[in-house]
This record gives sequence, structure tokens and C-alpha cells, in this order.
Amino acid sequence: MDTFTVPAPATSGITPEQAAVNIFDPAWHHDTFPNYRVLREAGPFVPAPLGGMRLVTRYREIDSILQDPAWSHAEERDLMHPDSDGSDLPTSFLWMEPPDHTRIRRLVSTAFSARRIEAMRARARELVTELVDAAIVAGEVDLVEAIAYPLPLTMVAELMGVPAADHARVRSWSHGLARGLDPDILLTPAEVDNRQRSARAIRDYFTELTARRRAEPADDLVSALALAEAEGDRLTSDEMLATLVVLLVAGHETTVSLISSTFDNLIRHPDQYAALRADPELAGPAVDELMRYSTPSHLTTRRAVRDTEVSGERFAEGDGVIILLAGANRDATVYEDPERLDFTRYAGGTAGGTRAPRHLGFGRGHHYCVGAPMVRLEVELLLRELARRSPRMTGLADPPPYRPNLIVRGIQELSVRLETPSSL
Repeated sequence: MDTFTVPAPATSGITPEQAAVNIFDPAWHHDTFPNYRVLREAGPFVPAPLGGMRLVTRYREIDSILQDPAWSHAEERDLMHPDSDGSDLPTSFLWMEPPDHTRIRRLVSTAFSARRIEAMRARARELVTELVDAAIVAGEVDLVEAIAYPLPLTMVAELMGVPAADHARVRSWSHGLARGLDPDILLTPAEVDNRQRSARAIRDYFTELTARRRAEPADDLVSALALAEAEGDRLTSDEMLATLVVLLVAGHETTVSLISSTFDNLIRHPDQYAALRADPELAGPAVDELMRYSTPSHLTTRRAVRDTEVSGERFAEGDGVIILLAGANRDATVYEDPERLDFTRYAGGTAGGTRAPRHLGFGRGHHYCVGAPMVRLEVELLLRELARRSPRMTGLADPPPYRPNLIVRGIQELSVRLETPSSL
């Protein structure tokens, strides 16, 4: 297999102040982990170049903050989007705290129950096979367009009840909203305008779709939430619309990034691809290792709701922090050889057969990703199909171009030549 060989940027001359700026610079999106390493070495808390906040750089402090009720996620709009009135950021329970977060998450969780996800396994396997077949037949293909987008978008859209004819439209709106999650200071006026237009369009779309489902209910999430909203105080109309929007956007944009980086990692790490082909049962543990190694959502925020202290660092009520999830997932004080991709890490691991510490790729605490079971299903089935078909993948751009997105970070285009063993 031909491999990408881009070396990690040197960090010997990078100061913590430079690294704190670099992590917001799109020029580093293909590999910003050296900056995270510099920041971790500087300490668990480093001044951020945004709004007087502090960066939280290490696993233990991040893990503590994510599970501590002294910290709230409800203020991300104020921290990152101070000029927004919220109408262009329909985030629902994504940026809520209990009791409202608990109430809405409980309703949504039924759509991602183990029973519901297992019932979708056959459809996911069918779709994976279809997409991989088409990519191999094409020979040279952009795997972002060929597999990384259509797989999670189709799955979450079918779960929600969005007709196939509408997938292209909702993808376009979702793209505008995902970019708009980045701090406003990093967005152009055109990107802010696109976020506003996308938010209006997708809310109008779900308003119309919900009305249709009230008249003719189906076995989908839109119908279920429409019924809950009709029953009274469990879900308001605004909450329902915002919840549908965030489920659609979060339900596929981060998975697109994970699948894209998965292909990229199989090319860059042929030893791990060979291990997967030799033992397809590694597909499940590999999902966790890929989430750790190439965390799709690099950062999140929290604000202190009271005076508090973390690892000796004092925070006053109202202080904000930027949590570097992706950096924490490579903390050498927590993970053995963290810069190494190792598909056995969560299958017994490399440290005497003990399981590696849980990664923070899906979050922690009550904001743990509600769609994690679907992500696991999609990526595991994709890895199993790749192990079965064993296509040789040759990257055609090194490094591949990345989207400008900071929070939902990912490859924009991954041009690859695919060949099966029978065609070599």
C-alpha cells in the first residue's frame, strides 16, 4: 500500500503562546497535535487568545470539568457568538443544562437505544456494502463524497424521517451551520450570513415536515417528537425544532470527519490496516482508538457557574474555558505511547492486557454524545467491509485539503485510487 509520509511539524521552536494561536489557524488543521503537546507541557491551564478565557490542556482536568456541575455548557453562545441572538444557532439540548437538558435528552435517547440501533444494523450493512462497491468500481474517487458523507447522512436522515429527495438540501444547510459553530471572530461576514440563512431554511423545512408527520405519523423521530410536543409541557415547539436541527447536524457532520480520517489513517498506517484485515474483530475496538487518535470535535467550552477550583487553579463565577478534547486524548500521562495509532488499544491494549483509559471523543458526563451507538455501528461496519474486501488505497494528495472548520474539523476532499486484490 502506498502511504502518506507527511512528518509532524516540528515543535522545538514553538512557544506556548504561539501554540495557543496555532490551534485556531487553518494552516495547522492537517496536524495540530504538536501544538497540543506544547500546551500540555506548559501546564493544565494556558491563556487562550480569545475573550480572556483559559485553555484546558490535560486529560485529568478536562475529565473533571466535564463531570462537575460547577461548570455549564449553556453559555457557549455567549462565549463564542456574543453578537448572535440565538435564532441562527438552533442547538437545543446541546447547549443546555439540567433540568431542561435532562428532559429533552430523555426523549431523544429513545431513538438511539440499543434495540433501535441494532434494528438498523441490516440497513447500515447494506448501505456500507453499496457505497464501498461503488467506490471500488470507480477506481479513483473522493472518499469524502463517495462514502464519508452519504453513509452517516443517509442513516440519520432515515432515522429522523427525512425523505431521500431532500438529503442534498439538508446537507447544504447542515454544512453552513457546522461552519457557523466556530467562534464568530474566525468567521467571514459571508459565513455568518450563510449560517443565518441555513438556520432559517432548515427550521422552515422541519416546521413543514413536522406538520406533515402530525397529519400522517410514521415510524421516525420527527413523528415521535411531534407527538411529544403535542402532549404538552415535555417539549415546546421551539425546543422540538431546535432538537431536530441539532440531531441532523451533529448526527452526521462529526461522523463525516471521523470516517474521512479513518480512511486517511488506514493509508498512513498500513500496519494497522494489515492488522484489521488479519483480524476483523478489531473493527469494534478500532472505532474507539480512531475517536481517540483523530477526535472529530477538537474543542468545546464551559463557564463556571460559581467560584471553584480545579487542580489548584482558581476560577471565579463567570470565567470561561476552552476544553481541548483532542489534545487530552493524546495525554502521555494517561495513555501509553499516545502518538501511536493502535487498533488493539481498546481490545486489551498494550499495557499488560489492561484496557486503555476511556477517551473523550464522545465527551463525558451528561453531555456524552447521544448518537455514539450509531457512530460505532456505522464505522465498525465500514471497517469490517474494508477488511473483507481489502482494497489497496493510494492517496492522491498529501496532505489532503481540510475544511476551515475549527470545532467540527475534517478533511474536505480525500482523493484515493482503490484497487482490489483481484485487480492488482
